[in-house]
Amino acid sequence: MQLKDKVVLVTGGGRGIGRAAAERFAAEGCKVALCARSEGELFGTAKAIEEAGGVVRPFRADISVRRDVQRMVAQTVSDWGAIDFLVNNASVLGPSEPIATYPAEAWEEVIRININGTFYVTQAVVRTMIPRRAGTILSITSSVGRTGRATWGAYSVSKFALEGMMQTLAEEVAPFNLRVVTLNPGGTRTKMRAAAYPKEDPTRLQDPARVAKAILFLATTAAADPTLHGKSLDMADLPEEAK
Repeated sequence: MQLKDKVVLVTGGGRGIGRAAAERFAAEGCKVALCARSEGELFGTAKAIEEAGGVVRPFRADISVRRDVQRMVAQTVSDWGAIDFLVNNASVLGPSEPIATYPAEAWEEVIRININGTFYVTQAVVRTMIPRRAGTILSITSSVGRTGRATWGAYSVSKFALEGMMQTLAEEVAPFNLRVVTLNPGGTRTKMRAAAYPKEDPTRLQDPARVAKAILFLATTAAADPTLHGKSLDMADLPEEAK
């Protein structure tokens, strides 16, 4: 697929997998809209893309706030005409705590961002894709969104919900030629991973750039390969050239 001037929106683009994905799409010629809550990280990513010759539009936005999402999507479409790819990457981890003692406020925050926020972004973007009958939605999931694990609390629940949301969406948008794919990247050298596994040796983990390459491969391949539509994949499911 020719990516020159295609438009991608990456949520959680300030660091980790989101930043790596934004930089990868930009390097391939895409126009990149990205959002994050941290202004420093957000503009750090934008600066890196611009210095490498890419085209980028950073939005300081909280995806759990609908007006932030609506402003971001409307401005991106107004500036660049369309959104061809959506990468749902933004999420928060929450505390490691059993359900019985999980703080209610923390639970609500994780669900608000990881599920409500992803819903707001996906809905807003899909509404722009349906009339064009073109677009790919790729969401980042986790192994704890397929098999529950003690003390993963709201994060695990939110990823189960994400899987269900994307399965539902896949069936709904198939008649409009949209594609929906979900990827579990596995252990990756990010701040979230370090918070979840503080005793883990980060040098044994894959770099976010490897995941970004897989995201680009899936986003572009899914558009032309209907067999990928609705799939929830692991890195191990992908061909070597995609990693």
